[in-house]
Amino acid sequence: MTKLSVNINKVATLRNARGGNVPNVLKVALDCERFGAQGITVHPRPDERHIRYNDVRELAKVVSTEFNIEGNPIRPFIDLVCEVRPAQVTLVPDAPDALTSDAGWDVKSHEAFLREVIQEFQQHGIRVSIFVDTNLENIEAAAKVETNRIELYTEPYATAFEQGLEEKAVIPFVAAAKKAHEVGLEVNAGHDLNRFNLPFFAEKVKPLAEVSIGHALISDALYLGLEETIRQYRQALEIAEKSHA
Repeated sequence: MTKLSVNINKVATLRNARGGNVPNVLKVALDCERFGAQGITVHPRPDERHIRYNDVRELAKVVSTEFNIEGNPIRPFIDLVCEVRPAQVTLVPDAPDALTSDAGWDVKSHEAFLREVIQEFQQHGIRVSIFVDTNLENIEAAAKVETNRIELYTEPYATAFEQGLEEKAVIPFVAAAKKAHEVGLEVNAGHDLNRFNLPFFAEKVKPLAEVSIGHALISDALYLGLEETIRQYRQALEIAEKSHA
């Protein structure tokens, strides 16, 4: 069954816009877990414009489901992750000023660097996932650097879904997941997934260990409430599982 990890960056963005501690990031994380989320994801960036490094430290004390920390493995990020030792770290090659992650790793070009960083995290007992596109050679290269998982960058699928082209758009993701499984990697997915495009994706792309969803889910919660939103996302994954079976 594919797990749902809720990215709470946007909650921190709202808090930071006003200062103070409203909304309370820790409380939201605990509420997400209470409402059925199977993981909490954060993506601290160097400018701390949403999740702050200290948020990560405080969240690590209270999150009881899977804690997943995403980010570009610059030295301060590496040190932070090794300090708090989450269940999973997801390595994303985004520039410091990036609005949001918009590309996966060219693994071959960064092979030595990724191998070294991955080993450092694994020595601390942390599962490592790296953010990649659907290029099959790139996925084979990911296995060679000995990561545990890959996270498929799903914006191309989400964009095509809006145009009614999901049948064609999902094909490379199906192939990518199959290749990852063949070379011994588990598969996560994330970026622009929402409650409309998620069921089809999760039904077709197997095996799929986890999806990480933030912007759409938190936006839905403004209308539906956090508890109902998480229920609907979990339901979408359950429907996909039954359809696949």
